[in-house]
Amino acid sequence: MVLAAECLVRPAVADDLSLWALYDRTLRSAKYIDLTHAFAPVQPVWPGFSGARFKPARAGRPLDGFAREGDVFTYETHGFVATAYDLPTDQYGTQLDPPAHWNPRGATISDLPATYTLRPLAVIDISPKVARDEGYHLQVADIAAYEEKHGRIPAGAVVMVRSDWSKRWAETERFRQKPFPGVSLAALKVLHLERKILFHGHEPLDTDTTPTLEGEAWLMHNNFAQAEGVTNLDQVPEAGALIAIGFAKPLGGTGGFARYVAIAPAGWPHGVSVDAVPGAPLAQQPAPLRRDADGVMRPTGP
Repeated sequence: MVLAAECLVRPAVADDLSLWALYDRTLRSAKYIDLTHAFAPVQPVWPGFSGARFKPARAGRPLDGFAREGDVFTYETHGFVATAYDLPTDQYGTQLDPPAHWNPRGATISDLPATYTLRPLAVIDISPKVARDEGYHLQVADIAAYEEKHGRIPAGAVVMVRSDWSKRWAETERFRQKPFPGVSLAALKVLHLERKILFHGHEPLDTDTTPTLEGEAWLMHNNFAQAEGVTNLDQVPEAGALIAIGFAKPLGGTGGFARYVAIAPAGWPHGVSVDAVPGAPLAQQPAPLRRDADGVMRPTGP
């Protein structure tokens, strides 16, 4: 009993600084590439959903001597601003789909374990084939060709499918219309059942263009997650990088507004390092922030 009590108050071992050393030795000088679209009121979205609305946050109740109910918070009067986001769906922008999106017994976004945070990243490039056929879907042969060049995809990795479709993000209507690139069901089965990956990601907002969305249906009903709407895969090495995964965590959420960041070796030509962009203090805006017609805060000159 005494021994058990001591274990509760005393660490099993002295402080282990090996991860700090790893960060200092490797991750600080690595190159970081953002794979995420900033979400906005005007952007591609699945045709069944409407766009988001951004507007100033207002006082929800009176604050004596500070604000009346309904007042818009401003820099001039209150010293700060805040924004209200009307998001009509959690399937918006760069996202992480948990099984609950389709599966009534599937894990929700708040059920995903903390081990999703950092994984090996493999990028399979189908962009030359998509340039010839906009509806091309990743095939098992593409996986085989990737592995012939780079070796077997690691178990537990994230596989991103590069199609360069994200370069059409500004084409709001065309981006979501067929034909667009996808991932075949056969390829998904190889990646998950044989390579045992964590999840795959793609640049369009749907997994495939079959009438039943067979790939997405299979993933969700077999308790796999997926990433959608990713970008900048043309700036990431096909093998040897890591991916950092962050997402909003609404309780019981059926989707997650996600942030994906690739971490490439220090010698990679794209991205920025912590040494170059430490992040604190952050750079000031070139002009004061003001809301545009869509409610987005942007630096705007006098």
